[in-house]
Amino acid sequence: MFEEFAGRFYYLLHPRPTVVIGTLCPNGRTNFMPASWNTPVSEEPPTVAVAVDSEAYTRECLDYCGEASLNILSLDDVQLLYDLGSVSGRDVDKVSRFRLELLESLTIKPPGILRSLAILESKVVGKYLIGESVLYVFEVKKVRVRSGVADKFGFILSEKINIPLHASGRYFYGVGARKLATRKVSP
Repeated sequence: MFEEFAGRFYYLLHPRPTVVIGTLCPNGRTNFMPASWNTPVSEEPPTVAVAVDSEAYTRECLDYCGEASLNILSLDDVQLLYDLGSVSGRDVDKVSRFRLELLESLTIKPPGILRSLAILESKVVGKYLIGESVLYVFEVKKVRVRSGVADKFGFILSEKINIPLHASGRYFYGVGARKLATRKVSP
């Protein structure tokens, strides 16, 4: 039996992996903002889409710079994720306030966050205003991953390596470490 859902529709699409968008801003600073509304779009060319509120300072920075590091942090960094999303880069130098160590990018101008498990160096190739959000489409130019945290299938999730999944507000989940394999379908 089904019933009408009283919450926001998108809560049923959570928990979601969270990336931290790093970009350069008109004020000369580097800004970082967590975003859980993200998804792969294409393998060739390699593209990712991320929704950003049209009022967010990160939107201004992306429009100014046209590039971003998409940083994937560890589940151990959920407090940092929440903190980065709780203040605006218009008002706060987030790099200084949260003592972020940066990693110079190889193909774009914005740096990554050194403590990341992985960083996708990306360039904006499209943007679409949809309701209150701007959907940015990024072409991934370089993928960098910390040694020992991933194989060709993605992250090697375990008690030591886990990624944050945003539930809502200040709540996050981790991924269970058990990997399940399915059977191949016979032709």
